[in-house]
Amino acid sequence: MKTLVFATNNPHKLKEIKAKVGDSFEIKSLKDIDVSEDIPEPYETLEKNAFNKARCIHEKYGYDCFADDTGLEIDELNGRPGVYSARYAGPQCHFQDNINRVLREMEGETNRSARFRCVIALILNGQEHQFEGAVEGKILTEEHGSEGFGYDPVFQPGGYDQSFAEMPLEIKNKISHRGKAVAKLTAFLKVKAKQK
Repeated sequence: MKTLVFATNNPHKLKEIKAKVGDSFEIKSLKDIDVSEDIPEPYETLEKNAFNKARCIHEKYGYDCFADDTGLEIDELNGRPGVYSARYAGPQCHFQDNINRVLREMEGETNRSARFRCVIALILNGQEHQFEGAVEGKILTEEHGSEGFGYDPVFQPGGYDQSFAEMPLEIKNKISHRGKAVAKLTAFLKVKAKQK
C-alpha cells in the first residue's frame, strides 16, 4: 500500500481525509513521522501556501506528500477571511474567536453569500499536481451544531437547511470543498497506482 504524508497536525482534517480516501492508501500525518513543527503559510494565495507546505516536507524528509490550504471567502467582506481563515482573530486565536469576529463583522448584513475553497498540493514521484474544491453557501446569523470544526457552525451550504456542524460526516464529505478536492486527489492517485 502506498504511503503518503498529509502535511497537517490537524486531527479533524486527518479524520476527514482518511474517511474519504478509505484503505486505498496509507495516510500519515506529520505527527506519524515525528514532525512537530508548524509549517508557515506566508503567501497571499491558497495555492502558494499549499505548495509551500508540501515542498517543505518533501524536501526536508523525502516523503511523497500532499498539503492543503483552505479559506472561507465572504462576499460582503471582500473575500475575507480567505487565506487568513485560521488566524483571522489574531496569531494565537482559537477558532471560536474567528467565528465571533465573522459574526460581529456580518451583523446586520443582508448579503451573506460565501464559499469555502480548498486547494490540495501533491508531490508524487517528483512531480507537482494541484486539486481544488469549492462549495457555495451562506453565513448564518448564529452558530448551529457541534460537529465539524472551524467555521462549520456558521456556514450553511447551498441547497441544505443545516450548517456543516449539524451534518453527519459522510454527507459533509460528499459536498464539502475538501471532500471535492480530495475526491479529485483520490481519483488521480488510483489512476497512478494502476500505471505501476
